[in-house]
Amino acid sequence: MSQDAEPVALGKVNLETQFALDYFNLEAPRVIETAADEVDNVFLVDHNEAQQSVADIDQVTVLGVVDHHRIANFKTSDPLYYRAEPVGSTATILSKIYKEQGIEIPKSIAGLMLSAVISDTLLLKSPTTTGEDYRAAEELAELAEVSLDDYGLELLKAGTNISSKTAKEILNDDAKSFTMGKDKVRIGQVNVVDIDGLLAAKKDELIQAMRDQIQEDDYSLVVLMITDIIENNSVAIVEGTAYRKFEMAFSKPIQMNTVELEGFVSRKKQLVPPLTEIFTRS
Repeated sequence: MSQDAEPVALGKVNLETQFALDYFNLEAPRVIETAADEVDNVFLVDHNEAQQSVADIDQVTVLGVVDHHRIANFKTSDPLYYRAEPVGSTATILSKIYKEQGIEIPKSIAGLMLSAVISDTLLLKSPTTTGEDYRAAEELAELAEVSLDDYGLELLKAGTNISSKTAKEILNDDAKSFTMGKDKVRIGQVNVVDIDGLLAAKKDELIQAMRDQIQEDDYSLVVLMITDIIENNSVAIVEGTAYRKFEMAFSKPIQMNTVELEGFVSRKKQLVPPLTEIFTRS
């Protein structure tokens, strides 16, 4: 049964998203922090953990979820529609749902969904990428009438233009909070074409922003994963009392708050699982 719904966002759009919206001539969704003051029911897309959702998620009924992340800290009092698949992007699942329902995807929506697949999989280079993501990306690119490779590189490069951003904005533009065992962990990610340049310009400010966040929100660990979209490598800046657990999780020493993560591009697959295991068992 279909229902009227409004798509909303849980944070302001980042540079990649704004590029995609502008390219396909669409407006950004409205940003909300709470929902119970407006509606009784919600549908979660691309997340399920309570700490990643609206502040009053416990005061509304979750009618359904479509997601590709781990399932954690999630429970409901009533049955619901829940669709989770181990693919690189939730947009891949959404494209399948369109097909199953026999609904044609409009060009602009196909463009946004393609952008999500590209962003989530770093243009299909992330280890999270599956054959289904490849198929979805090719089909969505055709519907959006763009070249997958050319548009994909434009999109990713748009997200690396962070020269005007503050350290706090860089830290939080693409960040998620996780409950790992008894600890709260915050992991952000930023894509760049020059890791050394960002570290030289902003490292001290980023560390101070991390310390402020730890003090304000009681995180045991805050991590910023800086990913080179050309070389497909990352460097992490790490701060917090639980930094030793990060070293244990990846068998790498942290030196002056930084550690090289060769071949790492995925927060979801390469950072979160080892950290979760360490925090849960120790």
